[in-house]
Amino acid sequence: MAINLELPKKLQAVVEKGHQGAAEMLRPISRKYDLAEHAYPVELDTLAHLFEGLQEAKTISFAGADAFSGRNDAGKKTNVNGANMSALLNALEVSWGDVALLLSIPFQGLGNAAISSVASKEQLERFGKVWASMAITEPSFGSDSAAVSTTAILDGDEYVINGEKIFVTAGSRATHIVVWATVDKSLGRAAIKSFVVPREHPGVTVERLEHKLGIKASDTAVIRFENARIPKENLLGDPEVKTDKGFGGAMETFDNTRPIVAAMAVGIARAALEELRVILTEAGIEISYDKPAHAQSAPAAEFLRMEADWESGYLLTLRSAWQADNKIPNSKEASMGKAKAARVASDITLKAVEMAGTAGYSEQTLLEKWARDSKILDIFEGTQQIQQLVVARRLLGLSSAQLK
Repeated sequence: MAINLELPKKLQAVVEKGHQGAAEMLRPISRKYDLAEHAYPVELDTLAHLFEGLQEAKTISFAGADAFSGRNDAGKKTNVNGANMSALLNALEVSWGDVALLLSIPFQGLGNAAISSVASKEQLERFGKVWASMAITEPSFGSDSAAVSTTAILDGDEYVINGEKIFVTAGSRATHIVVWATVDKSLGRAAIKSFVVPREHPGVTVERLEHKLGIKASDTAVIRFENARIPKENLLGDPEVKTDKGFGGAMETFDNTRPIVAAMAVGIARAALEELRVILTEAGIEISYDKPAHAQSAPAAEFLRMEADWESGYLLTLRSAWQADNKIPNSKEASMGKAKAARVASDITLKAVEMAGTAGYSEQTLLEKWARDSKILDIFEGTQQIQQLVVARRLLGLSSAQLK
């Protein structure tokens, strides 16, 4: 049976609006904020209002809380046809414009996706419209999310949070922070929960902003929590520690956020391919789809290889979002898409710099910027190695304890 891989017409509006915003609002200021690290891109406020208006009209879902919730009035989860796919396509198109600026758009933080993944109906009403960053990584660990040492101790009607988080994307700009912490270290991974903490809250301190290789327009913060007391209702999802379920509940967040990061990689890789094609064409290099690669010039053959690699990452990414929309477990596919797309983005952007020569290595084009920006997509939300471990565990039916 033939499989139709074309996007449905109702999602074309997402692609068109996302691309329009990226081309008209982000590309023109891309270099400006790459050179002005830590300066807030005020132009994004206009884009945020535009997205909010479109989302309230219920025509497009973005990477905020409403994109993933899929709940009816009774609070029961239902399938919102195309919501995950819509958020993914929007992220892809906006990342074509500038991935760092996408990460800086108000109310579109990765913490918003985390809230939507596990929040109750009441919590969605309270936190559905906030701008939330996500704080997982700590000085003592990177990709091993189960090694969380930040604590959240219940004291009466409040949780008391203590610990330090690093590399928090939008950590100094978002109004709230989704903090991963353990409620009982003795119970292991199952005791790791996520909490919504206002950024401007007693006991919460933004220690510093990081200077980075890429995504310079996006702030990346170190945040310290010292006896930060929050209402117990700010614990996302079920407060009960279910040791039989293990770490799976917390990790469900990544099943929603990894396809979005994969989409960012697909978007930035496509931008590099399009720019490279223009440069090759201007240099008189013909790229033909009617002749095999070995019968064409070396640059043309390399371009075709890169484009085919991009297509595989794109399709894997779409599949993971389609599964999420249709309530099909997508942990393996989300990791497959993220691993493939992120590696493809890094490979394509670096190769584009190489093939473009001086135009690629200088600031004459955005190619060198895209090469720097793309690397983080192979690191955050789980490194390439972590994604391969997740895929291997799912394929072999092994637990994290059995396959490390």
